[in-house]
Amino acid sequence: MSIGKDFRVAVLHLVEEVGLGLILVATVVAVGQEVAEMVRALKVNLADLLLLFIYLEVVAMVAIYFESHQLPVRFPLYIAMVALARYIILDSKAMGAWQIIAVGTTILLLAATVLLLRFGQAKFPSIDAE
Repeated sequence: MSIGKDFRVAVLHLVEEVGLGLILVATVVAVGQEVAEMVRALKVNLADLLLLFIYLEVVAMVAIYFESHQLPVRFPLYIAMVALARYIILDSKAMGAWQIIAVGTTILLLAATVLLLRFGQAKFPSIDAE
């Protein structure tokens, strides 16, 4: 039975790495498309820069996974905070005051979560299995 289990684990790891590879390739293509659009328009907006930052966070998250085979929970939180900030920047004229407050509060809660996670990692570091 051990061989069957080892085979299933190997297949799952392969699927995981292929999926992350596809995410990486798609992200690089999206960065290229965004840069081409900025060059074509001869204009760079803050929203464009925040989108590029989101792409870089995705690339960093994939790179960290390929190096350590661990996915830090902080990176999706960073991506969510930047995405929400970008949402406010793009749609603030169409949003009501309460919507802006709600999105801003969400960003604040995500930032507090990151701070709590960082504190937990510093205070209670994980023990390496190796």
